Amino acid sequence: MIPGIYTLNELKQAIAAYPQNWRPLIFTNGCFDLLHAGHVRYLQAARKLGRALVVGLNSDQSVRTIKPQASGFPTRPIVPELQRAEVLAALKPVDGVVIFAETTSIRLVEALQPEVYVKGGDYTIATLAEAPAVQAYGGRIEFIQVEVPSSTSAIVNRIFSCNYQ
Repeated sequence: MIPGIYTLNELKQAIAAYPQNWRPLIFTNGCFDLLHAGHVRYLQAARKLGRALVVGLNSDQSVRTIKPQASGFPTRPIVPELQRAEVLAALKPVDGVVIFAETTSIRLVEALQPEVYVKGGDYTIATLAEAPAVQAYGGRIEFIQVEVPSSTSAIVNRIFSCNYQ
């Protein structure tokens, strides 16, 4: 067992047993494949919005569904889910990581009911699948503007489009 990585049931039990350590809870989710400075700054900003930050991490299978393989490029994710989870859990702003198999984190949002749900500034309420679930229990949605214009997809494309001779 790696510290900071939870199943959904383990996380619910930890929050119920010690709410003073977790609430107000901030929740975000994503693939977090090839962690970069944009991810780190995003997580640092998210953590400032409450007492504890939980990251929902897309499983390998859900990443493959969300990020289909482009011709000539490797399948995503590049880094396996347990390694991605371990890296995230080791980051100072992150208090917990839970891996989920679905393409959206709606089930986790409904189960954890975070006070604040956070996504990057490239999303809107209209494009956020989790928005109705957060609004249903009265949670708050915050969008964090991207400080470092970088993406894992752009990094992968750059690496694999280089012509090495």
